[in-house]
Amino acid sequence: MADFLFNGPETAEKTIVLAHGAGAGMESEFMDVIAVGLADHGLRVARFEFPYMIKRRDDGKRRPPDRAPVLLQSYLDVAAELGPENLIIGGKSMGGRIASMIADEAGVAGLVCLGYPFHPPGKPDKLRTEHLAGLKTPALILQGERDPFGKREEVAGYTLSKSISVAFLPDGDHDLKPRKASGRTRAENRAEAVDRIADFVSRL
Repeated sequence: MADFLFNGPETAEKTIVLAHGAGAGMESEFMDVIAVGLADHGLRVARFEFPYMIKRRDDGKRRPPDRAPVLLQSYLDVAAELGPENLIIGGKSMGGRIASMIADEAGVAGLVCLGYPFHPPGKPDKLRTEHLAGLKTPALILQGERDPFGKREEVAGYTLSKSISVAFLPDGDHDLKPRKASGRTRAENRAEAVDRIADFVSRL
């Protein structure tokens, strides 16, 4: 049984599962803002942590993410526990990537990725997109325009499934934060991200 952190009404028709990124857990400021924002739209949000992050919470020691098979199985277990019907899975960066890799197998209703790590920063040739070409699950990827894990001009050249919609947040970095000179604020970008997710979910 996963240890979930819930936001939003228990009676909500749809539940969104959000997994954390590689470096920060489910209670990070970014995760809080997105979860609370979606709950304000009447959605049920469930957050959980991968095994390595649970261990870090227990002993305070930083450690690298678990190997891929552990991460994938952890997310499959979460989806099965909550039930795939009316379930949307996703997450921040690594969490979204893992969700995208199990979405079709889990049979969920939708997928949402916040800051997808298309490639490691500075290594645009090391793409993590092969499985995205054949993805069948309806998906929304929200990306900062200047995200070092996949900038707007880079993502435009990738082969992605027709089930995937990509939306770019103005001048955003990997946390969707724009530069001050852009005239845009981090709060505005995050609010737009929440609105776009809520709209996407409403159409599933």
